[in-house]
Amino acid sequence: MGSNSSRIGDLPKNEYLKKLSGTESVSENDPFWNQLLSFSFPAPTSSELKLLEEATISVCRSLVENNPRTGNLGALIKVFLSRTKELKLSAECQNHIFIWQTHNALFIICCLLKVFISEMSEEELQLHFTYEEKSPGSYSSDSEDLLEELLCCLMQLITDIPLLDITYEISVEAISTMVVFLSYQLFHKEVLRQSISHKYLMRGPCLPYTSKLVKTLLYNFIRQEKPPPPGAHVFPQQSDGGGLLYGLASGVATGLWTVFTLGGVGSKAATPPELSSPLANQSLLLLLVLANLTDAPDAPNPYRQAIMSFKNTQDSSPFPSSIPHTFQINFNSLYTALCEQQTSDQATLLLYTLLHQNSNIRTYMLARTDMENLVLPILEILYHVEERNSHHVYMALIILLILTEDDGFNRSIHEVILKNITWYSERVLTEISLGSLLILVVIRTIQYNMTRTRDKYLHTNCLAALANMSAQFRSLHQYAAQRIISLFSLLSKKHNKVLEQATQSLRGSLSSNDVPLPDYAQDLNVIEEVIRMMLEIINSCLTNSLHHNPNLVYALLYKRDLFEQFRTHPSFQDIMQNIDLVITFFSSRLLQAGAELSVERVLEIIKQGVVALPKDRLKKFPELKFKYVEEEQPEEFFIPYVWSLVYNSAVGLYWNPQDIQLFTMDSD
Repeated sequence: MGSNSSRIGDLPKNEYLKKLSGTESVSENDPFWNQLLSFSFPAPTSSELKLLEEATISVCRSLVENNPRTGNLGALIKVFLSRTKELKLSAECQNHIFIWQTHNALFIICCLLKVFISEMSEEELQLHFTYEEKSPGSYSSDSEDLLEELLCCLMQLITDIPLLDITYEISVEAISTMVVFLSYQLFHKEVLRQSISHKYLMRGPCLPYTSKLVKTLLYNFIRQEKPPPPGAHVFPQQSDGGGLLYGLASGVATGLWTVFTLGGVGSKAATPPELSSPLANQSLLLLLVLANLTDAPDAPNPYRQAIMSFKNTQDSSPFPSSIPHTFQINFNSLYTALCEQQTSDQATLLLYTLLHQNSNIRTYMLARTDMENLVLPILEILYHVEERNSHHVYMALIILLILTEDDGFNRSIHEVILKNITWYSERVLTEISLGSLLILVVIRTIQYNMTRTRDKYLHTNCLAALANMSAQFRSLHQYAAQRIISLFSLLSKKHNKVLEQATQSLRGSLSSNDVPLPDYAQDLNVIEEVIRMMLEIINSCLTNSLHHNPNLVYALLYKRDLFEQFRTHPSFQDIMQNIDLVITFFSSRLLQAGAELSVERVLEIIKQGVVALPKDRLKKFPELKFKYVEEEQPEEFFIPYVWSLVYNSAVGLYWNPQDIQLFTMDSD
């Protein structure tokens, strides 16, 4: 590590970089470019990225100063663009040297752009793309779209170059460079609504690549292709033990760029062990960035349109002419990948985006007979709420809310029986329905929120999901039934405590007018809203599926004293009628049966009593249905969230935290 660090520190003294950033113009046909681009090293580790950034800054600043006279940035980009025209043929012919040097050109461009973007405006950057070597400060009108040409070229590279061992790294680099192009957002506190790079991506020659790019990025996520073995993409093994490429590289570079060899070709891959596919990770991040670009003043975001409208490959219906940028993809493969990848924030955010915005995906997922494969990872996110950031928990919860809007989902989850849920540690669950487990996890999330974060919005969404499910509660596990009543007990105690505090505060105010009083009335109002919601959930279950839930009736009877204080409360009188009726009816039957009844006997009496209970005596209330509605200006939440994921998760990209303006570094 030490030697690598010192070598990176020598970069500003590198002869070729000094020439690139110096005062001398280098033409596109100069042999210098072959020399500059003949270097090799594995991807820097996360700790080396910071050193690389620091070493690159002085080179970049020198280039910024001299580029208006030399036009060397434009020359480098033109060298790269000319090479990409032959890249597809080079991949087919296994031309390792050509692909290797083209990758290196793009790597240098990406490093330079990242520093340029952090230190200058988009207008200044665009100007640097126009400088040529004519006379100091001059620029050419026929090259002013070089930036747009580079963006289009990157899109072509991502979508058209076949994914092979020798093209894997350049594919990742192309995606990373597109992310860097869009990273101006990181350096603005406000959401960017107009941007030069946005404009290029949403119109002109880049626009026709929209659907193809989204499809490619999705397939990269689906396939989760691992990087090739170290050396496979740069130095193919020769029978003589050496390698043509290595000999050529050593000869051409004459030892100058090899100063930048971080550990050599055969060294261990620097990718963190938990990130098995850098290509899939980078593709997903770029996809989320594109999907969350703000609409142009005169046109909607085409990438969001593509995400909203793509269809299953098995769907043979014609594409509506009114919907642009649509395409087809294998929904089964996408569903499998989404189920398997939910440990990451970005995969959960993609699932949310697809469920919320693409009705084809939502319909397909809700029709699956193996929904447990999707729901269980989401429940596990919520269960480990202490270990997750608040945004990840929020996304998981909204996914559940969207799913519970569907009555078919709410019925089917009680038919799926699970065995031995090992991650649920509060109690051994040898056998439980998916529906009961969902209830347990959501209630646990509510209780965690009550004692820790106290986020009213989280409460509301948890209760909304339970309310959506309540009419279809079936065969609730005894532990799930107990937890429903236990939550009500917790809320009741909290209500009594706040009520007592309010009463004492009121008494104190009569003796002193100078001390400001806490707003207990507001606290009381919030807790009563939650209590009413819980009573409505219990009532909905009793009204619609009493005969399916003897365990809930048992739990109600066991804790019937809890409900006594709410019978005459003006906020709960109406909703308490049915609950009171059920408690009174079954209490009477148990009284008739005698004392010291076993649990089994009580359940038997309940099951018999359900048949005898006159249903017409249960008052009908409007069906509980809550629909997720995205907040106004959702980009104010999603854009900082997406870029925080890019900042924390992008492979091979480092930004100085002191430069970031969009979000604070200590936030979730």
